[in-house]
Amino acid sequence: FLLTTLSTLLIGYALDPSIDTQDVSSNNYIGAVDEAEKNKGLTVFESGHKKSEKRKKIKGGDAGEIDGFLGPWAKYVDEKDVAKPSEDEQKELDEITAKRQKKGKNEEDAPAEEKTILHVKDMYDYQGRSYLHVPQDVGINLRSAEAPDKCYLPKKQLHVWSGHTKGVSAIRLFPSSGHLLLSCSMDCKIKLWEVYGERRCIRTFIGHSKAVRDICFNNTGTQFLSAAYDRYLKLWDSETGQCISRFTNRKVPYCVKFNPDEDKQNLFVAGMSDKKIVQWDIRTGEVVQEYDRHLGAVNTITFVDENRRFVSTSDDKSLRVWEWDIPVDFKYIAEPSMHSMPAVTLSPNGKWLACQSMDNQILIFGAQNRFRLNKKKVFKGHMVAGYACQVDFSPDMSYVVSGDADGKLNIWDWKTTKLYHRIKAHDKVCISALWHPHETSKVITCGWDGQIKLWD
Repeated sequence: FLLTTLSTLLIGYALDPSIDTQDVSSNNYIGAVDEAEKNKGLTVFESGHKKSEKRKKIKGGDAGEIDGFLGPWAKYVDEKDVAKPSEDEQKELDEITAKRQKKGKNEEDAPAEEKTILHVKDMYDYQGRSYLHVPQDVGINLRSAEAPDKCYLPKKQLHVWSGHTKGVSAIRLFPSSGHLLLSCSMDCKIKLWEVYGERRCIRTFIGHSKAVRDICFNNTGTQFLSAAYDRYLKLWDSETGQCISRFTNRKVPYCVKFNPDEDKQNLFVAGMSDKKIVQWDIRTGEVVQEYDRHLGAVNTITFVDENRRFVSTSDDKSLRVWEWDIPVDFKYIAEPSMHSMPAVTLSPNGKWLACQSMDNQILIFGAQNRFRLNKKKVFKGHMVAGYACQVDFSPDMSYVVSGDADGKLNIWDWKTTKLYHRIKAHDKVCISALWHPHETSKVITCGWDGQIKLWD
């Protein structure tokens, strides 16, 4: 009785349990008799489906012939090899590929056109000297090789250089004298400023189609390199503003450095987004060496040990030391507790490397032979996680300065590692702080608010 009720509920009819015969006639069923006749009297407890026929495979050939034998790998007789898109789908696909090709072409096209703007009236003075000439009437000797005896904390803002329309990503002082300041920005421009006198903007260099990431002067300051997100490295003439040459390996350069040796000024290295450090020769424009050991994008390159070696840091949270021109790192420093260090500075005496670590600390490594972490010198108290804020030392090695994510300039005492002073320098991230090599208390900062400031 229960089975009959269940069958009636599920399919609308059931066999009359009081009759023994199983004819499919109206007498033997209760419920929807028409349905019972249509389904030939099959109840819920019987399956009406025939087993589906097995798909036939192509005959596999003779096992004796290696080439012609298909065996279990033979295809089905009705198997289709190619799935062809419908007309509409094909149209859509063609549009997408056309767009992609167009986009790719634009990127692969020739580099952005270079031009330069001179902002001062006279490029040369009455003696025919250009702005690269080191001034001697600024109250201090910019040609001396000696560092100031004692440095002091900067207290107030002296000047603001404004001209960039977006955040400034790096600033560099003119080699040895520091009378000019070069800045690169996310507005794709590079600018050269006076540090003394009227502190004007002297020249703007335009030639990158995307944000400029890094810049580097050669030893004399007559030329500099720029690295940008448009994947080009460009060599510029500081005086005329002319772009001398372009270099690319279709990867984004994150940092660039000339070899500081006088006899190797034609060579430079760049840390790339594809984990390599690439070495170019300016004279030929060719890549002459690749240092390919890092496991992440290379963020910094710093020459140490009288330029015989260089130290690189990367997103792989390691620090590697290389001999010049030997593509195998001879020292590899990586601890489980280490974080990535996207900004590294060599101390004025050449003994220490200050590394901005992503866990809001500045770590100090020895820059000679052992490259060991100095556990006694750790500078804390600022917030830099996520930003490559450049660190610097005062020329007499008594202070360490760094910007932070809140736009503050932080100054620590080198001996005690105590945080001495904080100045609210910028509205956004203060990405770089430079202590002038000839001044006792002048610090230059730049930030993502597009401003460069001088503090004294």
